[in-house]
This record gives sequence, structure tokens and C-alpha cells, in this order.
Amino acid sequence: MLEIYTDGASRGNPGPAAWAFVIFRDGRVLEQECGYIGEATNNTAEYHAIINALKKAKEYTTGKIRLYSDSELAVKQLNGIYKTKKPHLRELREEVDALSVQFERVIFSHVRRENPHIETCDALCNASLDRRGIFPGG
Repeated sequence: MLEIYTDGASRGNPGPAAWAFVIFRDGRVLEQECGYIGEATNNTAEYHAIINALKKAKEYTTGKIRLYSDSELAVKQLNGIYKTKKPHLRELREEVDALSVQFERVIFSHVRRENPHIETCDALCNASLDRRGIFPGG
């Protein structure tokens, strides 16, 4: 089973935004990636992290995946606990759903932002924004 940790960040809400993920198998990092998406909300960035992680995961498995996010909203929407009412998030959720069916099973789990792997993803997001000269409060 692959374990994936994801995070999205925006400086301002909306504001300049980035996403990141780290993919593990048997406790070993297989892949980590981050990217910049431009002006977006934090929730949009969280979804982009999940989408990009699932696209990359396809290179490693079609089996089971446990995906962790510190976005309670995204996890509850993806697990069907919350409805996805905002149209822009609904589109992203539909993309996640379409990607998820390519795997035997995808389990979406919420973890606290203090999780060390989420902290790694957060650092990757911040580095992506910093490289573009986008600094907190600036």
C-alpha cells in the first residue's frame, strides 16, 4: 500500500497558492513534488495537491492507497460526509473521483497539520512560493 501525504497553501485566501505531496512505500520516500498554481484559495490548493499526488501514484501502483491531508474539509467532502457545494471545488472533487477509480482503493484520512510528513509538504509549498518571491505578509 502506498501512503501519500498532501498539503496545499495560499498566501492570502485567495492568494498565490502552491501544492505538495510526498509518496511513501514501506516507510521509504518514493517521490516528493510541489508546484505553483497561481491565485487560488487554500481549499483549491489542497485539492490540487491530492490530484497531483494521485496522478503520480499511478506510476507506482493500481492497488491500495492511503492518502493523508490536513484539510478536514477536503477529506470530509471526498468521504461523502460533507457535500461539495462550491462549483470550483465540485469540479476538483470530480477530478479526484475520476482518478481514484484507477486504483483498487483510495482511503482519504485527515491528520493534524503537526504531522511530520504534512510539515514536509508545507515546507515544500512554502519553498515553491518563496522561489517566486512571494513571501508571507508581502
